[in-house]
Amino acid sequence: MSRQPNHSHQSQTFAPNRPKLMQYVGFFVIGYILASALFMIIQTKIALNAQLVMMVSIVVGAYIAVSKFIKHQQRALAKHEINRLMFGSVGAVWLLTIIYFLAIWFWLFDAVSREVLLEMAAARPLPLLSSLVMMLVLTLVGARISLWAINHFLNPTSKTA
Repeated sequence: MSRQPNHSHQSQTFAPNRPKLMQYVGFFVIGYILASALFMIIQTKIALNAQLVMMVSIVVGAYIAVSKFIKHQQRALAKHEINRLMFGSVGAVWLLTIIYFLAIWFWLFDAVSREVLLEMAAARPLPLLSSLVMMLVLTLVGARISLWAINHFLNPTSKTA
């Protein structure tokens, strides 16, 4: 008699109950884009801090994503879902940011402006790299704290007790 491995059906049992977080990443990104566009319009009139604009846009995106999740699933996000939503949302936001900067680079700048920017970046790359790392950490930490706090405040089970 040959031994057959015991196939656990646990992963198949929980698969239908597990929500797809990609649509909530989409809600996060839509909220982030809408808030960023609104702040771009406001910045034509008054100057705003770039980090403040980024954080408020992240908070708006997190609020939209968490409120939609709670509305659809009738429960709060679990810790692992917050982590997955955070990494997916920040990845999508940075992908859109890269596309945005590439569009500016190719359509807005002429050859002379590109050459000047490349020479500046080659002469002193450390400030550019440190600011990129700071922005990445800021988006990750801001998204994590925003998702956790909004999830905590909108949690439907804490309101029933």
